[in-house]
Amino acid sequence: MSEEKHTVAAYCSRADARRTQILDAAEDCVREYGFHRASISKISQACGMGAGHIYHYFANKEAIVAAIVARELERVLMLTAEVQAAEDMLEALALRTESGVLLNLDPQAAGLKLEIVAEASRNPAIAKIVRAADSQRSAGLEETLKALRQAHGLADDAATITTIAEVIAALFEGLMVRAIRNPAADRESIARKFQALIRAIVLG
Repeated sequence: MSEEKHTVAAYCSRADARRTQILDAAEDCVREYGFHRASISKISQACGMGAGHIYHYFANKEAIVAAIVARELERVLMLTAEVQAAEDMLEALALRTESGVLLNLDPQAAGLKLEIVAEASRNPAIAKIVRAADSQRSAGLEETLKALRQAHGLADDAATITTIAEVIAALFEGLMVRAIRNPAADRESIARKFQALIRAIVLG
């Protein structure tokens, strides 16, 4: 690698590390203070950077939220790709269901997502970010469901696939509310039940 390319790569690596540092701090602030009280000033204090430095990476708080949402979407799309690449897609989906259930039942993770969704209900800019991410997530899930149902000789029309995808999304998102209402729930037992439930819904 030439010296110039090495320098560019090092700069990008540092920039990515800075962005991650800011996003981690922003997530902590939103959890602790809520969306509106999680100011750039508080995020600045949490990540140990000046506000001006944060603005070098993100234009405003909405841009930070967009990056947080994009980071979660990337995780989900990676799981989707793993399921689609598996020899037994149904089993792969069931196995990854466990990690999804455990994550959504984590009060810390749930609290962050619910704060963002709540803000989306009254802030058009955040709503646009959340809905765009949901559209991509849904497209990946629907593609997986279509392939699974075709492999089992089941109906795979658009209406059927969309309905199944929405039911699965509602189930997983409902877990976040339960995480707040009952943080002491037995997550592992719920995850096992969810695996059986997902198999039944997909092939139902």
